[in-house]
Amino acid sequence: MNRTQLIAAVAERAELSKSDAAKYVNAVLGAIADNLTEGDRELAIPDFGRFSVKQVAERQGFNPQTGEKITIEAREKIVFKASENMSIFSRKHS
Repeated sequence: MNRTQLIAAVAERAELSKSDAAKYVNAVLGAIADNLTEGDRELAIPDFGRFSVKQVAERQGFNPQTGEKITIEAREKIVFKASENMSIFSRKHS
């Protein structure tokens, strides 16, 4: 599912116009991104899951075209861990 499909699904489920659904989806995704990059760097949504920022250490890799060894710099990445209770969201909502 891509962003357009997500917006369409939210619009249908919440009985909203696609433009209103787009505003809400973009607001939620923006709030999550802002929290992870500027805020607590962790966001937990009960019965859904937890987003957090994880440090990835520097490591050695190689260029697949040349076989040359390269150093891949340390970085941060966003990790999502689904809640064990997430299955409640898979049911159809009426």
